[in-house]
Amino acid sequence: MKARKKILDLLDKHKELSVKDISEHLMVSTQYIHRILKDLKEDGEILKIGTPPKTYYKINPSKKTKSSNNQLLTISYEKDLFLKDNFFVISDMGEILEGIAAFTYWCTKRNLPTNKTLDEFISTKEKYSKYYNSDKIVDGINKLRNTKGFENIYLDALLYFDFYAIERFGKTKIGSIMHYAKQAQNKMLMQILIDNVKTRFHRFISTHNFDAVGFVPPTIKREAQIMKFIEKKLEIPLPQIEIQKISNIIPIPQKSLSKLEERITNADNTFVVNSKQKFENILLIDDAVGSGATLNQISKKIKEKNIAKKITAIAIVGSFKGFDVITDI
Repeated sequence: MKARKKILDLLDKHKELSVKDISEHLMVSTQYIHRILKDLKEDGEILKIGTPPKTYYKINPSKKTKSSNNQLLTISYEKDLFLKDNFFVISDMGEILEGIAAFTYWCTKRNLPTNKTLDEFISTKEKYSKYYNSDKIVDGINKLRNTKGFENIYLDALLYFDFYAIERFGKTKIGSIMHYAKQAQNKMLMQILIDNVKTRFHRFISTHNFDAVGFVPPTIKREAQIMKFIEKKLEIPLPQIEIQKISNIIPIPQKSLSKLEERITNADNTFVVNSKQKFENILLIDDAVGSGATLNQISKKIKEKNIAKKITAIAIVGSFKGFDVITDI
C-alpha cells in the first residue's frame, strides 16, 4: 500500500494526528511524512490545523462531500490570475484559501456550480469596473457630496482602493482580508493586507504633492490595532500631523451608529487634531470608509485650525452605498 493511502487511512481512523504520530505509526522519517502531507494538503485531501509546535492534520471534510461539479477546475491562465487577484476566503477551519481553491470552497458551501458561477463573478466584477479611475482607485467624493446630512464637505478628495463588498458575492478580496485581520486582531493577516496595498499607497503618494500625512486613530482598544500596524508598516516618509481619539467612559465606534447625524456628532466631539506646522496638501489615511463622517469632520478641524489648505483622504476599502444603483447585476 502506498504511503499516501496509508496516511489517509490513518487520519480517517484517528481523526487528527501530528507528523510525529504518523511517523511512529508508519515507521518512516518525519521528513518523508512532511513531503507527502504537503502534497495531500495542496490536493485538498487534508487540512492542517493549529500552529507550531501543536500542529495536526485531518481529513478535509469538504473533500468527502464535494460534488463532482465542484472539483478544482482546470481554468485558463487569465481566469486563474483573475481569481488570485480577486478572491480570498478563510475556511471554517481557519485556513487561508486564495484563487480557484477559495472560489471552489465558496461555491461548495452554497451548493453552486463552480464553472458557471465563476463566469458570473467575472461578469459582476466587470460591471463594477466603471467606478474605478485610470489608477484603479474608487473616487468617492461625489458620493460624499451627494449624501444628505452634511452641512459642508471639507475634504477635497475621497478615494479608496476597493469596495468593501459587492452585490451577491459579498466581501472583495481586500475587504475579506481587512475583516478577518481586524476581527481576529491577527498580525499575519494584517501583514497580508499590507503586502496587497503598500505598493499602491506609495505609487499614489509619488504622483501627488503631499507634504504631510495623518492616520485616523482607532476607536476601540484592542491588543493589535490595525491602524497602528498600517501606520508602522507603510513607512511613509512625510511629516505626520497628530490626530487623537478622545474616548468617553464608553467609547462608541462609528459603525455602531445607524444615523449620519449621530456619526457626525460622534466624530466632531471625539477627535482632536494638533500640529505646530502649516501645510499645503495633507493626506489622511484610514482603513475603511463607511459614511465618510469621520474623515470629513477631521478635515473640518484641520481647516478650522489652518493646518492645511487641501486635504485628500484615502482608505483601503469603502462602502458601495451611495453610488449609482447597478440595475443589471
